Amino acid sequence: MMDGLRVGSTREIVIIDVRKRMLAVFSNCVNCARYCLYNCRLAIDICCSWLAPSPTLIAEMETMEQCAPRRDWWQEESALRRVVGDLVAAELALARPGRALPALPWPEETDLAADLGADSLDLMGAATALGDLLQFGQAGMQDALLGRPRLADWVGAARASLAGFDAQLVFRTSGSSGMPKRCTHSLAVLWREVDELARVLLGRRRVLGAVPAHHIYGFLFTVLLPQAGAGALPVLDLRGMSPVALAGLVQPGDLVVAHPDYWRQVAALGLAFPADVTGVSSTAPCPDDVAQALHAAGLRLVQVYGSSETAGVGWREAAGEPYRLLPYWRAGDAGTLERAGEGGASERFALQDRLDWRDGLHFLPAGRIDQAVQVGGTNVFPVYVAQVLGMHPEVAQCQVRLMRPDEGTRLKAFVVPQNPNVDIPALRSILIEWIVARLTSVERPAAFSFGPVLPCQPSGKLTDWIIDAWD
Repeated sequence: MMDGLRVGSTREIVIIDVRKRMLAVFSNCVNCARYCLYNCRLAIDICCSWLAPSPTLIAEMETMEQCAPRRDWWQEESALRRVVGDLVAAELALARPGRALPALPWPEETDLAADLGADSLDLMGAATALGDLLQFGQAGMQDALLGRPRLADWVGAARASLAGFDAQLVFRTSGSSGMPKRCTHSLAVLWREVDELARVLLGRRRVLGAVPAHHIYGFLFTVLLPQAGAGALPVLDLRGMSPVALAGLVQPGDLVVAHPDYWRQVAALGLAFPADVTGVSSTAPCPDDVAQALHAAGLRLVQVYGSSETAGVGWREAAGEPYRLLPYWRAGDAGTLERAGEGGASERFALQDRLDWRDGLHFLPAGRIDQAVQVGGTNVFPVYVAQVLGMHPEVAQCQVRLMRPDEGTRLKAFVVPQNPNVDIPALRSILIEWIVARLTSVERPAAFSFGPVLPCQPSGKLTDWIIDAWD
């Protein structure tokens, strides 16, 4: 009778040899090589789960997957156009709040100055942001966009820069907990996340996206993920459509990538999903009642926990259940997470949320860690100030932040009134009296802005606002 371990060892040798042969056969086809390696691993997982593959086999499979050739993401023309177009649109909107821009995607012949009204300062800001995202400087192309206002020129410059250097991208936070900051990510690390999540999202035929491609969430799920298999999946942009339109678009095999606000609107419509449709939600917590309503409507909803600083950290697919860590993450000391890197090294990341660990692999977010800011040399907490303002019966919602450097050094507040027809000057006076009675001088917002909804990013995250634009 053959020893089980010996049979396993022989089978491991055969498996590794088969994988090597497949890689050699498909070496001229980048996507086929990765696709066959990936599906071979799935076959091993399914057919040999009883074997409990040794660490040597697992390491061999992971090494070969990392070494397998992969097509450059930016060679997919539509993906590169979306990244460039989304970033330029966001920067132009940020430079002048309230500016009316045509719906994306824009024709490549679009002239950013003549057609969209961008001036030299607008173009400089957008060019700086694009050069930072794609690291033009690493390719020696810092000035590639000077005097080139056509969108086609910007896409061409991005392609040329990425041909010289594409190993790293720099995303920016939304500024939901302070001033936006730069977050540098290795492309290899991003691909590692996509490969892991591709196993969770098997069998997708199309991607429907309601998120911008130049933010990390949109980049991972609408740029990299569609290119993770044997052929690039078609990507449809949902942002120019009402959530009502989803009912007429979605098909079996679709992956719908959106944020919680979008999913909340879809759930409220009571749509019934066809079989084999998967949704993804990230950027902020998806309320359990929304996730449950979508599940009842036939949608498999995968929620991904992460941030601009960390990229994806964990995932779950049932409301209220703990998130499962991606395999290269582990809990660190003193409220940190550690990500395994090459050669056994690890990176440590500070958390924005308190995590309730159920075991070494599963956790639940337990609320944000309050961010104190200094006003007049004193630590104050904008979240607390917002809570005090929110207690007034005339306030439906509010957000409090530290002023931008060009606005001052005090706190500012954005208020959504309960009554949309309220007398704004009178409400401002009422709220000033309210906070004088309840907050210290350094805690009191020095400027109030009012509007029908809180300012948000296209992803649904709260964002900063310019005082003068709302007064």
